[in-house]
Parts: sequence; structure tokens; C-alpha cells
Amino acid sequence: MNFGTVASFVLAAGVAALPTIVQAQRMPYGAGITLEQARKTVAAAQTEQRKMNMPTGVAIAVLDSGCNLVLLERLDNTNLGGIQIAQDKAYAACAFRLNTKGAQDRLTKGGDGMILLQLHRMVAVEGGEPIIADGKTIGAIGVSGGSSEQDAQIAKAGAEAIK
Repeated sequence: MNFGTVASFVLAAGVAALPTIVQAQRMPYGAGITLEQARKTVAAAQTEQRKMNMPTGVAIAVLDSGCNLVLLERLDNTNLGGIQIAQDKAYAACAFRLNTKGAQDRLTKGGDGMILLQLHRMVAVEGGEPIIADGKTIGAIGVSGGSSEQDAQIAKAGAEAIK
């Protein structure tokens, strides 16, 4: 079997597996999050992070429904790598319309979940949440800098600020 055939098979399997990943959580895209809403999202996420008394800061990225960056905040004492990771988590949550915890759980199970490793910009690590308003995906938030569980808790707080 040549490389092109293998690559085509992997891509087809990934596309076929994707609907089962997000079936229960898929919301249609809506108008993009506004800057005011993004600021509200980041403020709620920062409040949650302060409550947790974390020794390091976090990066918080908010994307609109077209998966374009609207707002990025890097708190003091945040690892520089967290800046891109927060954006990548937000992108995965936006593009695939799922929280990245669901992708992490599927990947952890192995088997056909391993196909997630081949999907472009899929980040299967907690900390990415779609932002839903009026039953539509208006954007996503990604958080990086703490543990996966901490990032997820902060991202959920931010996403829920818009509901």
C-alpha cells in the first residue's frame, strides 16, 4: 500500500469518526462572540483562577464562531508555552464544537479514538470549551497554565458567563 492510500484511509477514518465524537454536544454556529462578551468570559475565567490560588498564571484565549482570535489574556507568571496552547484548545473546541475533555476521554480509551491524533489542530486535553448562547456556538475559550483539571474548571467558568 502506498503513502497516498494510507493517508486517504486515515483521513476518511477521522472524518467518519468525528460525528460520533461530538454528536451529543454539537450546536450550530451562530453569530460570533462580541468583544464585550469575550471580556465578560475572560473576567469570569480570571475570577475562577483567583479562587483556586494557583501558583502560576494562565493564558486565556477567546475565539469567535469562525475560530478567529477575539481576545487573549496572559496573566502574570504564566508559562510562555501556555499562550499557544490556550489558543489551540479554544480552536479545537470551536472547530469541532466540543469540549476538549470529551476528546481526551475518547483518546484515553484507545482503539478508534486514536484517530484524533491525526485530526489537524485537535487538542485532546482538558481546557477548551465551546461558548454557547441561545443554542448556538458563538465561540470558544481555551485555558492553559494549570493542570488539565484546573484549566477545564477555569474554561467552564468563562464559558458559563455568557449563558
